Amino acid sequence: MHLFSRLQRHINTRTPRIAAGGFHASSGTSLLDKQHQEGFVVCSRNVSSNKSPPKALDTSLFVPVSLKTDSTIEGSVGAELTQPLDKNELLKVLNRFYKRKEMQKLAADHGLDARLFHQAFISFRKFVLEVAGLPADLHIILNDICCGAGHIDDIYPYFMRHAKQIFPMLDCMDDLRKISDLRVPANWYAEARAIHRKVVFHSGPTNSGKTYHAIQRYLAAKSGVYCGPLKLLAHEIFEKSNNAGVPCDLVTGEERIFMDSEGRAAGHVACTIEMCSVTTPYEVAVIDEIQMIRDLSRGWAWTRALLGLCAEEIHVCGEPAALDLIRELMYTTGEEVEVHTYQRLTPFSILDHAVDSLDNLRPGDCIVCFSKNDIYSISRQIEARGLECAVIYGSLPPGTKLSQAKKFNDPDDPCKILVATDAIGMGLNLSIKRIIFNSLVKPNVNEKGEKQMETISTSQALQISGRAGRFSSKFKEGEVTTMHRDDLPVLKEILSHSVDPIETAGLHPTAEQIEMFAYHLPDATLSNLVDIFVSLSQVDGLYFVCNIDDFKFLADMIQHIPLNLRSRYVFCTAPINKKQPFVCTSFLKFARQFSRDEPLTFDWVCRHVSWPVAPPKNIKDLVHLEAVHDVLDLYLWLSYRFMDMFPDTASVREIQRVLDDIIQQGVRNITRLIRATDPVIADSLPTHSGRGRQTVGNSNAASGSYLTGSRGRRSQRSSGEVIDSSLASRLVRDGLLTPDLLRELQREWSKHQEHEPTDLSALDAEHHNKNSKAKRRKKKK
Repeated sequence: MHLFSRLQRHINTRTPRIAAGGFHASSGTSLLDKQHQEGFVVCSRNVSSNKSPPKALDTSLFVPVSLKTDSTIEGSVGAELTQPLDKNELLKVLNRFYKRKEMQKLAADHGLDARLFHQAFISFRKFVLEVAGLPADLHIILNDICCGAGHIDDIYPYFMRHAKQIFPMLDCMDDLRKISDLRVPANWYAEARAIHRKVVFHSGPTNSGKTYHAIQRYLAAKSGVYCGPLKLLAHEIFEKSNNAGVPCDLVTGEERIFMDSEGRAAGHVACTIEMCSVTTPYEVAVIDEIQMIRDLSRGWAWTRALLGLCAEEIHVCGEPAALDLIRELMYTTGEEVEVHTYQRLTPFSILDHAVDSLDNLRPGDCIVCFSKNDIYSISRQIEARGLECAVIYGSLPPGTKLSQAKKFNDPDDPCKILVATDAIGMGLNLSIKRIIFNSLVKPNVNEKGEKQMETISTSQALQISGRAGRFSSKFKEGEVTTMHRDDLPVLKEILSHSVDPIETAGLHPTAEQIEMFAYHLPDATLSNLVDIFVSLSQVDGLYFVCNIDDFKFLADMIQHIPLNLRSRYVFCTAPINKKQPFVCTSFLKFARQFSRDEPLTFDWVCRHVSWPVAPPKNIKDLVHLEAVHDVLDLYLWLSYRFMDMFPDTASVREIQRVLDDIIQQGVRNITRLIRATDPVIADSLPTHSGRGRQTVGNSNAASGSYLTGSRGRRSQRSSGEVIDSSLASRLVRDGLLTPDLLRELQREWSKHQEHEPTDLSALDAEHHNKNSKAKRRKKKK
């Protein structure tokens, strides 16, 4: 009996855990108390999932912990009390235990599904057969079973003890479920719930004045915060506020500007949505582009601002499609929504004809593409026609975007054509008469994080189309069409639909929640912690958990670098483009230098980016400089989270301004850069629509318009033209040939044919004669 009691105590004793990253259980408990114990009384409407059973866990995320199998002093006790164990007999006993359906069912009741049961058994069997000395209690039980004095089911408690050692999450599943319970996020913001906020929804399409009216209230308030989706928008409000005599600070991920010379905060602040404070009290808060609350990656930032801002008045601006959701969310906080509806200030119409050819462009046209390759190719074709064009795409620095926008908007500048991605959808005031969709298909990331090509949504089409004929521009009416004839009816169909109502808002696990997970699962990687969190998380019908693939990508990249958990989490929330190898490499070097506790100085950064940099000579150089700009942005972003380790903010910002000027100059000369690009790279920049066609244009060589037709037809061999027209047009389009050089090559080819005894037709005849002779010889045989 004494032995049995000792065994039971041993089985039930939980191994103490050390918190990762220096985090203590007490702080985690306080957050649990805040979220689950003293929550505010909240009304809930049409949300039944609070009573739903726990979500089925994806046990494939459970990574078994490696156990040490070193010999212990206790290991020899079991053999001394009984006898050494026969490994062959042990194997038979263990395999019989594994096949027992009763044991599998009992294990399933304690959290071990079939997958985990199998993994745990393989580990347990290896432990029993290979360890130098088993614990005395397990040794005695196994010996009794082998001698026929015990039942095979007696193994179960020891098997479960082992399973909980390699899968520690089994022992704390209830705690993990409480931590990852995201069903009442309104209760996370005690300061906001302590005041009764007035919520005003400014509802309307693009160019309807909704944001203007919200900003007027913001400027009239004693204090206020503007929350926008882009740095450009935050800069615009920052400048507008200060120009209006209302002192305003600027806060973005990479920049802080305080108007007070001593660094005291002004009453007003313009910030990017992720940077807004949910503890600072304001009179008025403006949340712009609220429809982005459904964004699969960033939606959590709008949810946090909407639920957490401590302002007497919350002014929300966005599409009417978000209105019902905002009403529902505010109902859970006990706040009502006042709605102001606006109509578009200037009309825009869908044309009945496509552009068909770049020869048909007019001043004020904007060609919208969904890839940089299309941007490069079309801009070169436009300038080949003697026209100037401005270029705007997402990875350009903000200063370069503004410079290109200013060039296009300037009535005295000869640049009257704009080629852009959907980056113009918000944040830039552009004088556009006609929006031309070069394609209606763009790459998107779905809810599973998978990249796929999809036709643009009604919301996206309206957002882009709405840039035509803006109220503040010289064009009082806007027009929308497509480059290709086949796309026009598709565009009309897209724009004929109403925008689908937004039904859910994004959420994201906080650093505190992940730290609490790490306390319970100290051996799990950060990527694995987040995976388990999302798998266990419970959300009600109004919310979804945002995509965390980028976070996990960065977490896996620096997993081998020794960092405490909080620093690792912060690094992994850095907004970097994972498609840029140079940026990813820099991120890795930053983390490694940080882990050594060695400050990242200005000289260190200059060595890394090879500063000073040379002006770009081709497109490849330009793309690299854009990546360097992103690396400097990363430095600045980290400098505001780890000031001591990234000390040279001012110097880095200064070279970033210089780099911005260099990139601006490169974009102004983008056609020359494309021509100078390596031929292999040039061939990879074809113009294509969503169906892979090339841009339609004239193929008349004499006119200088060397664009291929949609089917790449061969020209007839007249006047000595024996060069494939599609090849010729591509060479001219890619800047590898000029029209004059092409004509000279054709003349030389004609002369070559005159002097050669055998022309192409003669070669064909000779080939035919040889085939005929061969056939006759075959018949004779």
